[in-house]
Amino acid sequence: MATEHIVVVGAGQMGAGIAQVALQAGLRVTLADVSKEGLAKGADRIRAGLKKLVEKGKLDAAKQQAAEANLSTLTNVTEAKDVDFAIEAVTENEDLKRRIFQDLDAVVRPGGILATNTSSIPITRIAASTKRPEAVIGMHFMNPVPVMQLVELIRGAATSEETYTTTRALSERMGKTTVVSKDYPGFIVNRILIPMLNEACYALMEGLGTAEDIDTAMKLGTNQPMGPLQLADFIGLDTVLYIAEVLHKGLGDPKYRPCPLLRQYVDAGWFGKKSGRGFYKY
Repeated sequence: MATEHIVVVGAGQMGAGIAQVALQAGLRVTLADVSKEGLAKGADRIRAGLKKLVEKGKLDAAKQQAAEANLSTLTNVTEAKDVDFAIEAVTENEDLKRRIFQDLDAVVRPGGILATNTSSIPITRIAASTKRPEAVIGMHFMNPVPVMQLVELIRGAATSEETYTTTRALSERMGKTTVVSKDYPGFIVNRILIPMLNEACYALMEGLGTAEDIDTAMKLGTNQPMGPLQLADFIGLDTVLYIAEVLHKGLGDPKYRPCPLLRQYVDAGWFGKKSGRGFYKY
């Protein structure tokens, strides 16, 4: 059966972005979140994103109206009906994700697919909480979703070829390019990215340079659009620390040990851009 109706669980920046690109692809989307306020903000973010595309001439008004008409919201995902495909996009908490997948197992139709947007939690462990581990896959979008072209697909130990093929087709329908990763800690992107950000934290802690000099050196010296410390601020230092801990624990190599300065900033509540302070003030 073709994928026509998807549920996106989590109405934050990632979930709203995923819902938006799905709507642009002509899909019916149910956005689910336990928070009524968060759900309203997510729906507003989607409508604003569609409006901006119309203003830029990248989407016509008729398609904008059709997309908005295809969006519905729920505070209880168990009330969703006729779901072909589910994408979970909540915070990086394994227990929470496993509970959500148990709910999704009950609402996604037989033969449907359950995907997680996790950036680091093993797909195999999440899949084990369902009755159909062969239908579970990692579908890691990059932030901001409407802008970034990549979707990282992660196959768990039980993920079937049909699940992978269908998920890749859906990603491409959303206008994304896919890569495939094995189910190892950090997958491809964060396995390489997080150690670089963590090393930049060590460089700052050891006084190798100021935050500004470290970021300028990496931007101009390696042609990156954003320095590693600024990027860490934008990702969220709490998220960077969490993924670093996953790498350290999952791979058991001391080279992945989170920088003490990074941990100290998180302990202080300096999470980066979202809290107003990280390595920079916002």
